[in-house]
Amino acid sequence: MDRQGVKRRGVTRFDFSILARDGAARTGAIAMARGVILTPAFMPVGTAATVKAMRPEEVRASGADIILGNTYHLMLRPGAERIAKIGGLHKFMGWERPILTDSGGYQVMSLSERTKVTEDGVTFASHLDGSRHLLSPERSIEIQTLLGADIVMAFDQLVKTDDAPDKQREAMERSMRWARRSRDAFDRLGNDGALFGIQQGGLDEAMRGESAAALRAIGFDGYAVGGLAVGEGQEAMFAALDFAPGQLPDDRPRYLMGVGKPDDIVGAVVRGIDMFDCVLPTRSGRTGQAFTLDGPLNLRNARFAEDREPIEPGCPCPACTTFERAYVHHLVKLGEILGAMLMTQHNLWFYQRLMQALRDAIADQRLSAFAATFVDRYRAPAS
Repeated sequence: MDRQGVKRRGVTRFDFSILARDGAARTGAIAMARGVILTPAFMPVGTAATVKAMRPEEVRASGADIILGNTYHLMLRPGAERIAKIGGLHKFMGWERPILTDSGGYQVMSLSERTKVTEDGVTFASHLDGSRHLLSPERSIEIQTLLGADIVMAFDQLVKTDDAPDKQREAMERSMRWARRSRDAFDRLGNDGALFGIQQGGLDEAMRGESAAALRAIGFDGYAVGGLAVGEGQEAMFAALDFAPGQLPDDRPRYLMGVGKPDDIVGAVVRGIDMFDCVLPTRSGRTGQAFTLDGPLNLRNARFAEDREPIEPGCPCPACTTFERAYVHHLVKLGEILGAMLMTQHNLWFYQRLMQALRDAIADQRLSAFAATFVDRYRAPAS
């Protein structure tokens, strides 16, 4: 099913329809005022109002229906109020389709040495100038509303999966109280977008079940599986995904935050996940790593200096149809800006081609065979 084949049915806020199923996996469509998002979907990360090294039209040309922005970084620079004054994040960055904004909860963990968590919220010392800021559920929702996000994330407390069980429980229960406050703030502000809740509970099935029950009682447009992809490894993450998505409402999108590697995405789709985001395709592109069906390639390696092949043979992206590995290797080795642009462009196309292949496999009832073939080839030792 393509975007033109999805009926909007007059919905201008948020509507999720499941078009086909294959086991636990689903393919569907989210209809919003700014466009249709086909699922499973991968959201390129535009942390600071830009998908690094890409113009908006290039991101869209890769097949992306939606991108992600970050509350924490945008509240510091250039500031949510300033973006609102200018006309909102879409106008500011020249992206007319949907935007999902991370609530800032990830920074509670990643910048833990700069934070103090209380029931009110999280006090940050800015990584830019040391200035102090309180990010509460109410302030997070206010910032995301000022930005004009189409999908707003509830504010949560993220901790590591190997933290002590009592710390995991404390963070999960606080996140559920903050979810209620996020819902109330969203409704009070009259936000006309969608609000997603975030399930927490580490790797513990019972704790995640409690979290899911609390979120369902509050009610959200979509639900995220949070607190994974923070160092626990693929095996542990998949073990949690064997139960976590099924604890969330079946008729709402399920979003796995911060994932990930191509084989992570395939395994998560098999387990019922609908949405993903990760910095890998863009960050890897800037450091010379290209994603291919045969696994990642490091174009910095000397063996590519005279290679006449495209980055990935058969890839239809502009980088692959125009340039050879030898030239891209040259650019990457010299640190030329064009090298980062071409590598990022290819990686974004690779991720979006993977998502389309997953949607097609689900629609054709052949996901299991597709996943097995993809993973075997992707992980095969380089020849």
